[in-house]
Amino acid sequence: MLALGRILHKGEIYEGYFEVDGGKVVIDGYEIEDYRFLPPVKPTKIVCVGLNYIDHAEELNMEIPEEPIIFLKPPSAVIGHEDLIVLPKISKRVDYEGEIAVVIGRRCKNVKKDDALDYVLGYTCFNDVTARDLQSKDGQWTRAKSFDTFAPIGPYIVTKMLEKLKIETRLNGRVVQKSDTSNLIFDIPTLIELVSNVMTLEKGDVIATGTPAGVGMLKSGDVVEVEVNGITLRNYVR
Repeated sequence: MLALGRILHKGEIYEGYFEVDGGKVVIDGYEIEDYRFLPPVKPTKIVCVGLNYIDHAEELNMEIPEEPIIFLKPPSAVIGHEDLIVLPKISKRVDYEGEIAVVIGRRCKNVKKDDALDYVLGYTCFNDVTARDLQSKDGQWTRAKSFDTFAPIGPYIVTKMLEKLKIETRLNGRVVQKSDTSNLIFDIPTLIELVSNVMTLEKGDVIATGTPAGVGMLKSGDVVEVEVNGITLRNYVR
């Protein structure tokens, strides 16, 4: 599989394309060991979509939106594969939300739906970690979504966009979310059109496409994994 990302290897950061074969990473024909995946991009913004799976809206007792609901997470919230999600003391209920993330490949504005995929670099895994009690308390989502470590992404970007992407979230090895892009209320081209008509999207910006049903609480010691079409983002909770 051809992938794109950032790798820390022997104290040096490698950024670019590499092959992933059976869990092995190959750069320029050489298999490497003792490496760590870094967040695959440095986005200027992370645009998230709320309530984009019908079953998730139903589990939260919220109406199906007539148009996409978007919000932002700050770049300071980004962490990578196998990094720690840190539970803030101020919150008593922090949830995982496994998502498919689309990474923008070049600067764009006012993109038409039919042309939207021309601006996509690829896709990866994302976890929209949320302080659910603060989300309910505030009545809007900024504080609940923006704590440091609340935007795990990675481990790398797959550059070949597929017609249907499958997502599965596991908590301590147990499957808690499972769906695919055929169940999105608003598909990826629609989201790119809407977002780019609001704001200029830069290369490396991320659109997180929403979470399916099955969101749940995280506690210290948990291991949460988000898998999209065979690539897995794993994070530990403290």
